[in-house]
Amino acid sequence: MKRLAILGSTGSIGQSTLSIVEQFPERYQVVSLAAGRNLDEAFAQAVRWRPKLISLATEELAGELSAKLKQAGVTGIEVVYGTQGTVACSTLPEADFVVSAIVGVAGLEATHAAILAGKPVGLANKECMVAAGEILTRAARQRNVPILPIDSEHNAVHQCLRVGAHSEVKTIWLTASGGPFRQLPLDQFAAITPEQALKHPTWVMGRRITIDSATMLNKGLEVIEACRLFDVTAAQVRVMVHPQSTVHSLVEYVDGSILAQISVTDMRLPILYALAYPERPASTLTFDLAALSHLDFEPPDFERFPCLRLAFDAAEKGGAHCIALNAADEVAVEAFLDRRIPFTGIPRTIERVLASTPEAHPATIAEVLAADREARETARALLA
Repeated sequence: MKRLAILGSTGSIGQSTLSIVEQFPERYQVVSLAAGRNLDEAFAQAVRWRPKLISLATEELAGELSAKLKQAGVTGIEVVYGTQGTVACSTLPEADFVVSAIVGVAGLEATHAAILAGKPVGLANKECMVAAGEILTRAARQRNVPILPIDSEHNAVHQCLRVGAHSEVKTIWLTASGGPFRQLPLDQFAAITPEQALKHPTWVMGRRITIDSATMLNKGLEVIEACRLFDVTAAQVRVMVHPQSTVHSLVEYVDGSILAQISVTDMRLPILYALAYPERPASTLTFDLAALSHLDFEPPDFERFPCLRLAFDAAEKGGAHCIALNAADEVAVEAFLDRRIPFTGIPRTIERVLASTPEAHPATIAEVLAADREARETARALLA
């Protein structure tokens, strides 16, 4: 029985993880949940799963949840809050495995704390790896703790890498759907609305990641994440637009062999892979080979998607530039969704923030968070 701490339990990855637990009750048990601000869903999860510990975003929300649980006659669940509460969930002694699925850098401290506590991590939060990947991977190596990617592309790479040595890897190929604007004329990009950008052709995801997919910044963050997770250079990572989204990633070896991972577009599969690794339990997630009758691959258009170019530049520099890339994007996406800037304002904001970012390599999580705050302040000042 593997006992799970799920950070971001009310989000799409968190709920998909819980569906896996429901499907395999003999394998997995929930012992802690970090549920953010969704009070109603947090209450429902607490009643259903009876974790030992549950964390909410604020003291007020934690108080409300405690009252609701008491009124419902539910006992034995400790309710905590804030960053300290999330850290408590990720380091709970009973937890055997931590699913890190909190969006943004909000889950960074808890993810780092879990690694320091020697707990294997299933990582669905690419922002943690982008902002502090050098720190997280170093800590994981020192403690011999696995970081197993849940993000579909990196999970696919992880599977492909199981058949070859690290020295035999030539290129990691990340596939991208191209989002909803792959064929939209460039002169129409400034008129793109949030409603249009939120209609992803393949995946159902949260608001920020859906916008990032539309700008292809999401794929840029994945390039940086791949460099950290798999210890390769930015020059060894390439991106190909693949609208069908059936080939999730490929690994090219030095002898010319290319291995691809193919599966249904369902996040439960990479979640199950990470939870069960190195096993492969039988599941109902089957793939129809008829879907492979037509496959398209094309290089990305950097003029159409300048965010991807900016991400490759940040990956080359590393450190503070990767932190600033992620922070500026989060601020710019929020401004776009609030209709304060056009769609084309997202890459412009990121580029201006990166231009003012000094070259530096933070050595601690505190320094990472300080650099993140500084980049956000710069982005907000530019937008103001």
